[in-house]
Amino acid sequence: MADDSPLDLGADPSLLLVDDDEVFLKRLARAMERRGFTVETAGSVAAGKALAVSRPPAYAVIDLRLEDGNGLDVVEALRAKRPDARIVVLTGYGAIATAVAAVKIGATDYLSKPADADEVVNALLQREGAVLPEPPENPMSADRVRWEHIQRVYEQCDRNVSETARRLSMHRRTLQRILAKRSPR
Repeated sequence: MADDSPLDLGADPSLLLVDDDEVFLKRLARAMERRGFTVETAGSVAAGKALAVSRPPAYAVIDLRLEDGNGLDVVEALRAKRPDARIVVLTGYGAIATAVAAVKIGATDYLSKPADADEVVNALLQREGAVLPEPPENPMSADRVRWEHIQRVYEQCDRNVSETARRLSMHRRTLQRILAKRSPR
């Protein structure tokens, strides 16, 4: 979070942050306020949806997996109230497939956790037709790409291990062992 200078956010700098990691939420909120956003925070799907409906913000950063549900519910509620909102979904735990689904239902972009404030700002302010960002300094390893693919197919099969294993031509127990492990770096 190197650059804390205020940004040109237009007439409405409102930003909704939804994440159940309280420490991350507070740290990101402070960083975004320093950059000129008017920040509201929520720690759950229910609180996020309530804020999205009552005071729809121009910008939103929503964690995909929350303790009380799925962040996609907040994305849908916000998109219904404010179609022009710029929404970034934060993902973790190999949930890239669901992040792609988030983009399909209205998110502007998605980022893998942990993401810093500069990455979030760049994703929020990226304009239509903008030049692609620089490639990442540390791209995903081959093991991580494999993990992401397995997770994507698993999500597409409604988290059904047997069906996922069949589609991946993999033994069910092998798949279960892979799913039980943490994602590779």
